[in-house]
This record gives sequence, structure tokens and C-alpha cells, in this order.
Amino acid sequence: MNITDLKGVGTKRTHALQSVGIFSVEDLLNHFPRDYDDRSKVKKISELIPEAVNTIRGVVAFEPESANVGRKKFSLTKVIIKDQTGVLEIVWFNQPYLKKYFKKGNEYIFTGMVRENAKLQMLSPDYEPASETLLSGGRIVPVYSPPPQFSQKTFRALIYQALQHAETFEERLSAEIRQKYKLCDRETAIRNIHFPENNELFLEARRCLVFEELFFSQLALLQIKANVQAEQGIVFAALDFAPFLAALPFAPTQAQARVMAEIASDTGNGKRMNRLIQGDVGSGKTAVAFAAIFLAAKNGFQSALMAPTDVLAAQHYTQCKKLFALFGYETVFLTGANTAKERRQILQKIENGTANIIIGTHALIQEKVQYHSLGLCITDEQHRFGVNQRLALSKKGVIAPHVLVMSATPIPRTLGLILYGDLDISIINELPPGRQEIKTYCVNSSYRERLYAFIRKEIAEARQAYVICARAEHGEDSDVQNVISYTQTLSAALPEIKIAYLHGKMGDKQELTAAFKAGEIQVLVATTVVEVGIHAENATLIIVENAERFGLSQLHQLRGRVGRGTAQSYCVLVTDSKNEQTRARMKAMSQTCDGFKLAELDLQQRGAGDFFGTRQHGLPSFRVANLYSDLGVLEEAREAARGHSPFSPLYFGGNIVTSL
Repeated sequence: MNITDLKGVGTKRTHALQSVGIFSVEDLLNHFPRDYDDRSKVKKISELIPEAVNTIRGVVAFEPESANVGRKKFSLTKVIIKDQTGVLEIVWFNQPYLKKYFKKGNEYIFTGMVRENAKLQMLSPDYEPASETLLSGGRIVPVYSPPPQFSQKTFRALIYQALQHAETFEERLSAEIRQKYKLCDRETAIRNIHFPENNELFLEARRCLVFEELFFSQLALLQIKANVQAEQGIVFAALDFAPFLAALPFAPTQAQARVMAEIASDTGNGKRMNRLIQGDVGSGKTAVAFAAIFLAAKNGFQSALMAPTDVLAAQHYTQCKKLFALFGYETVFLTGANTAKERRQILQKIENGTANIIIGTHALIQEKVQYHSLGLCITDEQHRFGVNQRLALSKKGVIAPHVLVMSATPIPRTLGLILYGDLDISIINELPPGRQEIKTYCVNSSYRERLYAFIRKEIAEARQAYVICARAEHGEDSDVQNVISYTQTLSAALPEIKIAYLHGKMGDKQELTAAFKAGEIQVLVATTVVEVGIHAENATLIIVENAERFGLSQLHQLRGRVGRGTAQSYCVLVTDSKNEQTRARMKAMSQTCDGFKLAELDLQQRGAGDFFGTRQHGLPSFRVANLYSDLGVLEEAREAARGHSPFSPLYFGGNIVTSL
């Protein structure tokens, strides 16, 4: 049934619905509520609570009145209702047409804010006749994100109309799965997710639809994984890593050695590797990735490493070039910042095989980049890339190359199952020897003079410091520190110290980061552009201004800019916020350096959509499921998906599930 067949849906409303992807009644019924208002408790007039939203049932006692008042002549419409306990005045502004809607002697349901001045008044409430089916009061009421042209009330009525016209609800889950996991049928689920008959049926409906969403998401990931595992992979012959390990400036930890062995096994078994390396800040993921590059190069294949920012890519290039020059391998650096001449030369080296290792940003997946013998694809800080970008790089090889993914942002298992369900996961759960835990403190802005003294102390001991600001330049909110102004203030307070600033709009980021790493700059005032990609072992202090503006995971990443040497390091979080959630986050940061624990808390507090500070392309958008509170259902859905043949032609919304 088409949406144009529904009453009240003309050309404008059709376009409005289509603008949000609603073309059919089925689409409309899959536009689930974002929240609910419990209006099931109907009060008597004598029970009304002032300064609160109340739901009441009453009879219109007199003919409604409407008049223009005030200098600007706005209209005021009044309706007096009564019940057995008293009378109540209800007021609407600039809605004179309501005078004709309400009839003396008829009973209505109202929900709205009650104010108490000289008398009780209810202001601009939702309303509907008590004699009709109740959609906006006297029940649990759905709250939608309606398209343009629709109010909550009109969209609610449209959904109800669609439910009345719906004749069949095609099951998307088998009877076996519904029975095993005690799921209600789809008709019960759809009707009660929109207009719950009671709380118990609402919970049943939600559980069914959450399971359905997560089941098909997991099935898609498992099918991708099965397709990858079925592909013929490039076989890397086993080799002795001893020369590579001897070239490193440190001995690998047991965790690093374990993951290197997993990579060697994956790349030597004839199947295509598709593995995620996950580890906390400073755990040594890059060294493991370089070991994989060494393995590929020794077997005659090129490696491509894609990073999300020029700063991070440049750091990888510098380290990689220095290390692999020892073995006679050439490393090239490809970004959007290359000159036309540099780009032509680099592309030629990549195509003819002169370049063994290619480091860069999104430029690596552009159409003009032709690889000679791509055998290994690595993406760093994977959460900043979408699934399609990861796949685009892996498709650059003539034969499907091995895929290695790195993430320094600890991902809670709940989110990992959704983001990386198609990958095998290796966790580096050990820090290099000699690293000390970073001491973390939270203070308010009254401590700033003491912080200047702290900076002076660290610099006097030949250390370096970062200061992180939420903004690059001055904005409307004067309470938010910005890089430019802070640098000026700090330079005036500490004139003897070499201070520089860095933000994302600057063109010379690589030169500045190199100067900081070399010790030519003692204090770097920056935005979160330094969140990844700067490895300065001499930096022992990081101050984060307006810390309340950052999520826990981002704060943990920023904290990871220090503590990379053997000296004691410090992180100071500055905030004047009195918000309880902010206080809880700052307390958590002060009490633990475990990124996985912080990630769980961050996901719980902020939700998956904002987990990384902004919604990422790689994160599916769920209509009902909450990746934190629905962990139990996620586990069941994954179990059910694993029980299906990964190549069975299962459908979701009319589309075969083969990829995300």
C-alpha cells in the first residue's frame, strides 16, 4: 500500500515523507518512536501538580472564548473544563480556530503544563475527544522524529491510520528462532512499539525488534567474514623475524610477539587475513604492523598503510622509512598535500614496484593509484574510516591482499561486535617495560596560575608539555579556551619558554610536530589534532582545558600523548562544570588508566553514536537497539546468526543481506 492511499497525505506531505525515506506504509510503520511519554495516569482537577505536565479528563463547561489582547494583538483562546472535583482554565495563544473545535458538554483528554498564578491554568496542551481512540493522552504515547509538514499529533494519527490499514505483517525471523529466543510475532511487535497496550507488551515488542535489527546486522558481518575466509589468499612464506626485531629500539612484549605469530599464521595458511589489532595507547601496535610489512616485503609484496590524518601518516612514514631503509626497501608518502610533480613520481614508483611500502591518507584509495603487487593493506585508527573505505583499499590488489586494521581507541566488546564483527581480533594487553602510570588530576580554572608553575617546573627539568583547547580561535562562547588566545596568554606568563600553537587549519602541521618532537618547541598549545600521530617521549605533562567538552575515550587518547618515556608523566583536566555526569567522567579519568574500562563507561553515558566524539561512517544506525543496554540481546542475536548458513539468501526489508 502506498502512503498516498492514506487519508490526509497530499502532495506536500508525500514529499515530506519521501524526504526521510518513507515511500510505503511498510516504511511508515518502520519509522519507530524515539521516545515515549507516559500519559496513562489521568488526574482529577483537585490532584493537579503545578509546574508539571499533567494529563486530565474534563467536560467543557462553557462555550469557548477567543479574544485579541495586548499591544501586538495576539489571540487568546480559553476553554473552561470541569470534573467532579473542580474547574480548570485551559489557554492557547494564537490558535483562534480552536474556539470552533471544542463543544460545550463534550468530554476531552488534555495533557500539558499546569501553572499556578491567581488560579490554576493549563497552557497549550495536547487534546483529543475522550469519545475517540486515544492517541495523545490517557495512555503511553509515542514520541517521533516527524518529517517536515507533520506535528507529533498529526504524525501519530498517520501511524495509527497505517496500522488500521495494515493487513499482514511478514515475519522476518523464522519460527524456530522466535521460539528459541521467546520472541513475539511481528504484528504484536509493530503494533506495540507504536501504541503499547501495556508495559509488558511494549517490552516484548521492543525486544523482538531489537533482536531483529541486531540479528541481521550480525548476519551481514558474518557473511562478509565468511566471504573473506572463502577467498584464496596470498601465501606468505614463513621467515625469521630476528633481523627485524634486532632493528627495533626495544624488545617486543609477549603480547606483541603473540600477535606477530597470529599474523604469520594468518598470512601463511592460504586464506585471506582480515584481522584487527586492538590495544591501549602506547601498547606498541605500530611495531606489530611494521612486522607484518616486513613479512610482506620479504615475500615480494607491497604494503599500503592508510592513516586518517596527515600528522599520523607523516609519523608512520618517518618511522617506516628509517626502519626499512636498513633492509633496502623504499617507502613513499602519498597525501593530498603532494605537489603535482611529487605525485607523478610517487604514482610511478607504486605502479612499477619500486616503492615497497606506501604510507598515506585517503589518497591511497583514489582511482589513479595503481599498485604493482599489493599484498598487505593496513588501516590505522580504523574507527575514523568507514567500512567502505577499508574495503576500497583492500580491492586495490590484483589478488585480494591481506587486511590488518589497527585501533588505539579501546572498543567495548558490545561496540566491537557491531563495528568489527567481520574481523578476527588480536588484543595487545601489555605495555612496554619501564612505562609508568600517568598521574591524572582534575582541577577548576582557579588553579591556572599553579598550572603555569607546573609547566615551568617540567620545562626546568628538560621536559615538554601539551595544552589542549577545544577551539582553534575565539568563538561566541567566551568560557571556552581557544588555541590562539591561550598561546598569547601563556607566552606572556612564561616569556622564557618556547611556546607554539597548532590546529587543524594550519598548513605546516608536520614541520611543527617534528620541531616539537626534536625539542625545539617546549610547550605545544593545540586542538585535538594531536590526539593521534605525535610520539614525543620527552613530553611529560598534558593540560586539557574545558575537559567537559570531550568524551572519556577522547580524553584517554589525549592523555596518551604523554607517558611514552620512562619519566613520570601527568595529565591535568581543567573544568568548571558542576554537571554530575561530568564529575563522574573526571573521577573515572583520575582513578584509572585502563582504556577499556573508560570506553565502557563512555559508551554507557553518551551512546554509540557519539562514542568517538562525532558519529562515524562505520557505525550502523539502529532504529531501536541501544548497543549498551541491549548487550544481552546482542549476544543472543549473534548466537542465532552464527547458527545460520552464512550463504543462505536471507532478506531484510526486501534486500539480500550480503554486505553492510
